[in-house]
Amino acid sequence: MIRKFIGSLAVFALPLLTMAGTAGPQLTNIETFFRSIGRIVDLLLPLVVALALLFFFWGLAKFVLAAGDEVDAAKGKNMMIWGVVTLFVMVSVWGLVSFVGNALGIQQSQNLGTTPGVGNLQTN
Repeated sequence: MIRKFIGSLAVFALPLLTMAGTAGPQLTNIETFFRSIGRIVDLLLPLVVALALLFFFWGLAKFVLAAGDEVDAAKGKNMMIWGVVTLFVMVSVWGLVSFVGNALGIQQSQNLGTTPGVGNLQTN
């Protein structure tokens, strides 16, 4: 009974043993996942900047239209301040990432090639 178990275990483990000297498992699913996240962020970032700009202009309109009302003018002023702060932070981080990438020689559109792995039979 134990010999049959060990024999069948050895047969099922044989493919793992033959791949022991190769580069490792493929990471294409993880790579695809992170590339998808990157594409989503690339699509959403201009939208979020546009929404922050819209928020600023909405606060400006509230401030201008609340000519005699101090409470509404303060709300509009507060919206404008937070709109400017949001825009400043987003554009600053965007510029900082670009600056650090350029300083380190990393291009944002740089093709890093394929991830090494077992069964990766692509030629360069």
